[in-house]
Amino acid sequence: MALELINPDDLPVPEMYTQVVVATGSRLVFISGQQPEDIHGKLVGHGDFAAQARLAFANLGRALRAAGARPGHVCKITIYIVDYSRDEHVPIIEEAQISLFGDHKPANVVVGVAIMSPGYLIEVDAIAVIDEVVTR
Repeated sequence: MALELINPDDLPVPEMYTQVVVATGSRLVFISGQQPEDIHGKLVGHGDFAAQARLAFANLGRALRAAGARPGHVCKITIYIVDYSRDEHVPIIEEAQISLFGDHKPANVVVGVAIMSPGYLIEVDAIAVIDEVVTR
């Protein structure tokens, strides 16, 4: 396995991510920020944070597959949220994250931002590490 997930004894054990991820694979995959857009680049779920979160994570999964990576290869994600409110947004993010990652818990950070493109509420990027050689 290219990733070693560590939650040190002297740090809290988070529910949705891992405190430390050690990547030992030979191939790095950097996924650009995935937004809640359909295949034509049109915003989906205007004003609906949950719908946008689900689509952003689904698009992240599509981008990973295109690189020959799986969700379990992801070592770090960054989640950008307009007007971030932990109590309001975390349960929705957790549901969307679980739909892609299942039990896998990459390191993550949530960044509150003032604004994105009009109507956009969330964006998610990722770094993955894999050992396999992929031929396309």
